[in-house]
Amino acid sequence: MSMRILMVHPHDIYSSAEPWTRRVVSLASELARKGNEVKLVYFSLSYKYGESRIADNCQAISFPRNITPQVFIRDIRSLVSLARWADIIHFQKCHYYSALPAVIAAYLYNKPLHYDWDDWEEMIWYESCGKSVHSRFIGFFFKILERFLPVLVDSVSVSSRNLGDLSVKFGVSPKCLYSVPVGADLEQFNPGVDGSGIRKRYNINDSLVLYLGQLHGAQYIDIFIKAARIVIDRYPRVTFMIVGEGFMERSLKELVQGIGVSRNFIFTGSFPREDIPGCISAADICVAPFKKTKVTICKSPLKIAEYLASGKPIVASNVGEVERMIWDAGVLVEPGEAEPFAEGILKLLSDSRLRQDLGNKARKRAEETYNWKVSAQTLLTAYERSLNRRDNHNSA
Repeated sequence: MSMRILMVHPHDIYSSAEPWTRRVVSLASELARKGNEVKLVYFSLSYKYGESRIADNCQAISFPRNITPQVFIRDIRSLVSLARWADIIHFQKCHYYSALPAVIAAYLYNKPLHYDWDDWEEMIWYESCGKSVHSRFIGFFFKILERFLPVLVDSVSVSSRNLGDLSVKFGVSPKCLYSVPVGADLEQFNPGVDGSGIRKRYNINDSLVLYLGQLHGAQYIDIFIKAARIVIDRYPRVTFMIVGEGFMERSLKELVQGIGVSRNFIFTGSFPREDIPGCISAADICVAPFKKTKVTICKSPLKIAEYLASGKPIVASNVGEVERMIWDAGVLVEPGEAEPFAEGILKLLSDSRLRQDLGNKARKRAEETYNWKVSAQTLLTAYERSLNRRDNHNSA
């Protein structure tokens, strides 16, 4: 059954500063590969209104991010026009300037509406921006939207079990709830990718331990850095690489310098998306440090899916969805502490056979579950059931 799918995302799919847009782009691409027609509306940081490009097999249409009342009304009209074409409307995240126009468009044309809930945005906001009066005002709107949007739609996909539990708590019927964790492109990320170019570029000759991700709040890279201090006492020639960008980069570099491990650390900044598989391939061990918070228990970390697909042994904090993703394909440690994280790294550094075994299991996890083809197929099931329920209701 081929469908016309309108997808809406509040951020810029072309900005390296917003890598989390990879989820919606990857899902849109896979849905198009399966024979569906897909249009993806995104809100650009530097846009030409209504600019249309072909991105990963689908049509990408830019909307403005500088939201004023006039722009908001124009966006609603534009989405209403697109909704007339669509069989189903899919929006990700609860940002008002993208979610509300999608809801209005769907209701005006009686189109099935799907909500892709991948993060607890209210808690991310508070963890990143604190709880000043201004911050609480914005957080309040996130709270309202995240509690009411799930019951205004026909189906909900969640990236973690804890978000699923919240959805049911907020009133979503279990029969309308679907598990869609993050995935990886199994062709782009695979054990055969050549990472020698990255090693040569940074003159790495010994073991490399890699962190990939944003350098923002709620990422806990400081745990990794403090763990490295412990590891270096036993393996002084190990290199630690941090790939990503964000406002915390300066403070993280100051921490590295302050604890005396600058010689062992490389901050690369952001890489073009096409170079990320090579970065992961260059590593001997990949890491994902977390504390246990309301944010992290709801996360389905993209970095872990890409580590898995690349066949890499992983050290990760055992919190939320991380255990389910890694299972027996990595070393899970107590969240929030540097010492157990260091012990996990040391365990893998000292045992090459274990690294190989875990890497093989990691790739298998990705092939079975954590890839975009599986996630897109689950979404198609959700769409088809919503369409069938609408058809049955309209014919009754």
